[in-house]
Amino acid sequence: MAREFTPKVVTANALIEGDVVYLTADDRWTRHLSEAELLIDEADAEYRLLQAQARAHEIVGAYLADMRPGESGPEPTHFREDFRRKGPSNLFHGKQSEGLSHA
Repeated sequence: MAREFTPKVVTANALIEGDVVYLTADDRWTRHLSEAELLIDEADAEYRLLQAQARAHEIVGAYLADMRPGESGPEPTHFREDFRRKGPSNLFHGKQSEGLSHA
């Protein structure tokens, strides 16, 4: 019995900076999960992944990540993707340093 398709986004890491990026509906890479294209059709998701993987001059490690629709865009269904969108796990680097005092 085939499993029901779970909505997904295409995610990767930016080639130069290494930041987590997501593919948007208008073919841009964004660092904001809320802007990512939520893919609800399996064939479309596979096609978008192939398109992303062909952009090796921009990104590395493209894959499909399970998501669910949220009020502000796609939301992760697994802790790994939630962790990735928050940036490095050591404070004072990347996304987690915004708004923190470095005293």
